[in-house]
Amino acid sequence: MGPLGWLLDAQVQIAGSPVLVREIVGNVFGLASALLGLRRLVWAWPVGIVGNALLFTVFLGGVFATPQEHDLYGQAGRQVFFFAVSLYGWWRWSRNRRVGAGDAPAVTPRWATGRERLGLLAAAALGTAVAYPVLAALGSWGPLPDAWILTGSLLATYGMARGWVDFWLIWIAVDAVGVPLLLRGGFYPSAAMYLVYGALCVWGLAAWWRSSRATRAAARPIPSTYSEAVA
Repeated sequence: MGPLGWLLDAQVQIAGSPVLVREIVGNVFGLASALLGLRRLVWAWPVGIVGNALLFTVFLGGVFATPQEHDLYGQAGRQVFFFAVSLYGWWRWSRNRRVGAGDAPAVTPRWATGRERLGLLAAAALGTAVAYPVLAALGSWGPLPDAWILTGSLLATYGMARGWVDFWLIWIAVDAVGVPLLLRGGFYPSAAMYLVYGALCVWGLAAWWRSSRATRAAARPIPSTYSEAVA
């Protein structure tokens, strides 16, 4: 058995249940992508794509013979959408990096505007409403939470590509729904990784928030007179 065959078939026992090694490896790549994203490095995107490819095979158990009893089509589908959105993020951050100076990060964090937030809320409601009946018809387990996880994950990834601090809040909302769903479905490494992601999201939110404040402070004009300084 070659390395690829081993990766596809190897399993370990966790809490008495079989777990695919590729689920663990895929989540490790996802965590690495999140850490690179926190540091605003372009490598976050290609590393994340590798994790998406592995996890796609995990959540379609009926096709790829995973040991879990449930298919999570929303979780599998989001890996496909992640690929497309990640290509956009990779292109956007790479372009920013090329026009930047020195070792500057690939994106400058900022909060979304009021109009952009309304767009996110509308997309969240519409995306969940559309995904829910589709996932239910496909027989996905837990179609409503799965629909939000799919929609929220795509919006968070898009927000990350745009450099919006808000994307960390969306990820926290996704994790809050994803952990109990994955635990009930027997996807223990993914559930554990969601908990790690939640803590990382709080850290990332604080880091990007500080960076956005520093950027705003640096952009303020320097007062030329005492009266302007105390105004």
